[in-house]
Amino acid sequence: MAQGSGPIVSWRAGAFGIIEPEQGTPSRERVTTAAGCRNRGRGRGNWEDNRMAMDESNRVLTTRTGFRFHVRPARPDDEAGLAEFFRHVTPEDLRFRFLSTIREVSHDRLVAMTQIDHRQTESFVALADDGKSIIATAMLACDAALQKGEVAISIRREDKHRGVGWELLGHICRFAEAKGVKVVESLESRQNREAIDIEREQGFEMGDHPEDPNLVILRKTIGKT
Repeated sequence: MAQGSGPIVSWRAGAFGIIEPEQGTPSRERVTTAAGCRNRGRGRGNWEDNRMAMDESNRVLTTRTGFRFHVRPARPDDEAGLAEFFRHVTPEDLRFRFLSTIREVSHDRLVAMTQIDHRQTESFVALADDGKSIIATAMLACDAALQKGEVAISIRREDKHRGVGWELLGHICRFAEAKGVKVVESLESRQNREAIDIEREQGFEMGDHPEDPNLVILRKTIGKT
């Protein structure tokens, strides 16, 4: 397994949810959205903490297929757009994103993706040419010391296989490095071969999850330790 220590606590299972172990059940199955609630009303954040990261947060990206899209930080008024976006994400990709089977993304999860602190957490939306339709979303959640961050990406079914995931992952890594983050991680289902392959192609190393054989941890060092 790649280097690293400490308990594996993933916000992906609940969109910034805090894992609360419950006797007799895997720790990732019992999730609250306390972290999301903590961030409500803090959407503006303190961007002056890192101007390099601020510059990296808003970009027009072009994939290897020539497809162009705009990426920017999510805002509170993106909630309705994100709700519509997730209606166009396949059930399998929803399961991969939240590591559980859900029919729709709840209001609390949407709030956690749109009202963030812009310091430890960042949520990005990728927009189509019309500047309104969300085609993908990416999130980065860092530890308090801003040394390690976890990334998760979802793509609208109509825009898969266009290189969007590849470009978003690179965007997140550049943004994280600009913030001073040293290591980026991703928690994936072993069945999510497409995401695993992209991450490994971008230099992530894969290791077993210490508690769940159905999951793997991918890790990439992006800064000097």
